[in-house]
Amino acid sequence: MKEYTTEFLRNVALVSHGGAGKTMLAESFLHATGATTRLGKIEDGTTVSDYDDEEHRRKISLYASVIPIEHRDHKINIIDAPGYTDFIGETISALSVADGAIILVDAVAGIEVGTEIAWRYADEFNLPRFFVINKMDRDNADFETIYTALDEFVHAHGKRAIKVHLPIGAKHDFKGVVDIIGMKAYMGNGKTIADIPADLKEAAEKAHFAMVEAAAEGEDELMEKYLENGSLTDAEMVRGLEDVVYAGSFVPIFCAAGGHEVGAIALLNDIIDLMPSPLNAPKRMAQGKNGEETLEPSDNEPLAAYVWKTTADPFVGKVTYFRLYSGSLQGDAHVWNQNKGADERMSGLHFQRGKEAIPAKVIHAGDIAAVSKLTSTSTKDTFCDKNHSLTIAAPSFPAALYRVAITPKTQADAAKISPTLTRLCEEDMTLIWENDKITHETVLQGMGDQHIDVALHRAQAKFQVGLATHEPRIPYREGITRKASGQYRHKKQSGGSGQFGEVQLRIEPYHDGDFAFEDELVGMNLSKSYLPPIEKGIKAMMEHGAFAGYPMSNVKVIVFDGKEHEVDSKPVAFEIAGREAFKIAVHEAGPVLFEPIMNVRVTVPDANMGDVMGDLNTRRGRVQGTDAERGNTVIVANVPMAEMTRYTTQLRSITGGRGYFTMQLDHYDAVPPHVAAPIIEAHKKEMEAKKDE
Repeated sequence: MKEYTTEFLRNVALVSHGGAGKTMLAESFLHATGATTRLGKIEDGTTVSDYDDEEHRRKISLYASVIPIEHRDHKINIIDAPGYTDFIGETISALSVADGAIILVDAVAGIEVGTEIAWRYADEFNLPRFFVINKMDRDNADFETIYTALDEFVHAHGKRAIKVHLPIGAKHDFKGVVDIIGMKAYMGNGKTIADIPADLKEAAEKAHFAMVEAAAEGEDELMEKYLENGSLTDAEMVRGLEDVVYAGSFVPIFCAAGGHEVGAIALLNDIIDLMPSPLNAPKRMAQGKNGEETLEPSDNEPLAAYVWKTTADPFVGKVTYFRLYSGSLQGDAHVWNQNKGADERMSGLHFQRGKEAIPAKVIHAGDIAAVSKLTSTSTKDTFCDKNHSLTIAAPSFPAALYRVAITPKTQADAAKISPTLTRLCEEDMTLIWENDKITHETVLQGMGDQHIDVALHRAQAKFQVGLATHEPRIPYREGITRKASGQYRHKKQSGGSGQFGEVQLRIEPYHDGDFAFEDELVGMNLSKSYLPPIEKGIKAMMEHGAFAGYPMSNVKVIVFDGKEHEVDSKPVAFEIAGREAFKIAVHEAGPVLFEPIMNVRVTVPDANMGDVMGDLNTRRGRVQGTDAERGNTVIVANVPMAEMTRYTTQLRSITGGRGYFTMQLDHYDAVPPHVAAPIIEAHKKEMEAKKDE
């Protein structure tokens, strides 16, 4: 691969709803530009960007992959991102390092949920964008209907659409596109250029006129010229269009059939002409020693590179993908990882094209590249010069709210569970794992069932660790509602010295902390030296639960009397007596189970508001209020965590994938008796089963 300096680079993310044809469009770019000798197929698992075994098995993209395309002495880094909601983390990472977004729309399905999500994130990163009406060769493909829908969609978001392509033929006869900028017809993959067909001349003239008007809005000077002459030259028109597209006020609309390469070259030409190079892209900021600094995309500036993706492979080792925002990088150079405070050597510097690694001697500012076998670096880190520290902030990722409890399949897997989950979460910013301190389970959180399923397959295939899942236990807590007392005598006489201890205590609800332990001992019935073992026994009982197997809190214990024996009394006897006296008291103290109540914010289209509220009511939810937000309603509710375990899937099905939610722990509340009874019963059975073992 040739060397490309900053002005000859384009970084664009291909994003859309799942199944709109991103992977095949990238494939057609490669074939049309001669980078591959044949067009890969998703069914055969031969596409360049979907190269993971799991992607072949599922026939969908799971990971963002970089496909550098060389065309007209430019290099276009196409980042093919997954379309399915579960893998939104990869899409966010791709958009965070792109300078523009190409949003694909299926020529039959039109605007889908994924289209809206892609648009929303392109907005978040302030990226100029294209719409491509793809799969124009499908049976019911309808360019004009989809164009009208996109025009309305763009308008509703305060921007304007502009036609850059017209289709030549339709459905099975879709054989080329008219490019309005140069007023030429690109037949087939675009290598054959012809005159505009007679039946499209009028439509092309009309679109050209609209385009000139849009371009004139780009600069005052062009507007004056347009008003004077009524037209602009092609070069002036491209200049004006660049301005309005870079600024995001206009969204160009194209058409293509990625599976048959139709429109591929025409689209690449327009990416070069209308998408910004890193020099004109939205500016990036980094945190320097003395505050924020703007990163200038120049080889002569201080080094700043952001790591947006890492992959681990048992054969290749670790591959680290980064975007170079400023400065340049030579092979074998030493860089400073600002986040880890570590020196890294760039020995395996290369460009990744799917799974193929193309060696690189130098990386220029603005490029996207990869390096293998780094020791300390993980996703979200920044490379810089050691004497000029810079930190690039990572994008924010949606919270992982789909929880599963993880168990190892074998004893050998048990030892590897922590490092494996840590590595999976390092690679994927939307996976989180923790050891739940209350339930003592290992919990993995992701974006949905497919996301978790892929992570577990990855653990097996890449790290040879077998993991099983089950629904996680809810971290309930035990508590009491009134004062009560209990007494217990522990007596054991069998060969040798015996055990004796009697404890009388009182318990009451306590709101100044989790636990308080006091005594009101008078006289000589019980020596104060036995108080520590009594407290130890009670604390152990509170940790494991007195009636339902969950930790107990907010209890005050007062030991007021007891008995001891000068020979048989030992600390262990009082530990047991204290524990049992406490258990007896709890049963008299109105024991209740408390459950975590989550503060849930659900954002849904207005049309689904009633259904979602109704569903929250069936989940014992209490709606606290609603807010309006651009065609959506935000419902704020308090809902028990136990009712939210599979809400991700449920909300998607109610709202057709358009709804999303966030939640965090708000407080603990008493579990209603009809819900608590089966939980307590299940614990009793479990304890009895353990006794019988």
